[in-house]
Amino acid sequence: MTNFAQRERRTLADELARVGHDAPTLCEGWRAEDLAAHLVIRERRPDAGPGLVIGALAGHTERVQERVKRRRSFSELVDAIRRGPPFPLRLRFIDEPMNTAEYFVHNEDVRRAQQNWEPRELDPQLERALWSRLKMMARSLGRHAAGGLVLEAPGFGSITAKSGAPLVTISGPPGEILLLAFGRQAAARVTWEGDRAGIEAITSAKLGI
Repeated sequence: MTNFAQRERRTLADELARVGHDAPTLCEGWRAEDLAAHLVIRERRPDAGPGLVIGALAGHTERVQERVKRRRSFSELVDAIRRGPPFPLRLRFIDEPMNTAEYFVHNEDVRRAQQNWEPRELDPQLERALWSRLKMMARSLGRHAAGGLVLEAPGFGSITAKSGAPLVTISGPPGEILLLAFGRQAAARVTWEGDRAGIEAITSAKLGI
């Protein structure tokens, strides 16, 4: 079976090396070097991990990230991303669920912040893996809906993120809907149907990572 986490990791490393340390990303306030440092400490500094999700600890995480940027060149950061996490996090049964969606989203954070980008043609098996992640995230996404919310991916099925009315339906490939669910609403190429206020509630919400 293909290790999509490793494939996305290598693709992201290639993209970071191509655009350079000062390139913009979709992560607000971050250039490529900031994103690279974030990914390195995420896998190598467990003490900094809680600050990624707990606001009271964010200051420590930011200080660690800044130290890593000062002490390692951009090329060293990219090489660390390409090599992957230390053992045992490289094990597939850990790497795949933890990192496939994360690295896919950050790939697009770099790609879609550049001029003249176009969506990648994804392996159908990768899209299936992203669709599985969406199933786990759907209820969380549904909490931001004003009424009912359905996610539709042609060829993969539909997910009712929230029952109710008025109904909003978001349609597109799994990767595009996943980007929206992770807070990249403006960059996700999806179509919307349904209640205007319900659509506005999702497009303006602070979602994902």
